[in-house]
Amino acid sequence: MKRMGMIFRAKANKALDRAEDPRETLDYSYQKQLELLQKVRRGVADVATSRKRLELQLNQLQGQSSKLEDQGRKALALGREDLAREALSRRAALQQQVTDLETQHRTLQGEEEKLTLAAQRLQAKVDAFRTKKETIKATYTAAQAQTRIGEAFTGISEEMGDVGLAIQRAEDKTQQLQARAGAIDELLASGALDDPTGTAKDDIAAELDRISGGTDVELELQRMKAELAGGSSAQQQAIEGGAQDAAPQSPHKFDKQ
Repeated sequence: MKRMGMIFRAKANKALDRAEDPRETLDYSYQKQLELLQKVRRGVADVATSRKRLELQLNQLQGQSSKLEDQGRKALALGREDLAREALSRRAALQQQVTDLETQHRTLQGEEEKLTLAAQRLQAKVDAFRTKKETIKATYTAAQAQTRIGEAFTGISEEMGDVGLAIQRAEDKTQQLQARAGAIDELLASGALDDPTGTAKDDIAAELDRISGGTDVELELQRMKAELAGGSSAQQQAIEGGAQDAAPQSPHKFDKQ
């Protein structure tokens, strides 16, 4: 079972490696970093909102504390010491709340500064990753194109391999047709096959044509010699008469014999 599991994981890893596109992986990583940066920014905004709310509460409590202090002074001036004491007691309670809110305000302000700094650092990291990502993608695309061009030139790519096989099959069929045509021509010339058009000749007809052609050449040669030698017209007539005697018989006479 362990061996089967290892084989399955190895094959799955190989299949995933073939299906994985580094450019898509880089884009996905960049998208996740943008989402994280967005979360940090929202955190900074939330802390800033809480800090601002505390500042408003502090301003309100400080205003109430100042008002109670004024009321206590007026009551004491009028001889109402009891009212002055009550006003000062309330002011002391408000002052405790102000102290607590100021502590919370300082804490939130510190958190806001930390988150702001973290957001700035993360922004710089995301920008650097984006630049590197685009560089890697461009390099990968160029290498991929160069590899495909090299495979096309060398003929080792799948597409060019199919083209090479198609060319080889076309050449084989062409050679087969040429060989067949040559064989048919030889069979027609030898008379083994009949030509329905009547253009092919058998051995006897070919021999008669050869003899006739040779006789015409000899007669023409003799006539030219006679002309050059200044022979008489009687010699020329004798040559022409010999030509008529040497001419082959008509086809009808040949058939009768």
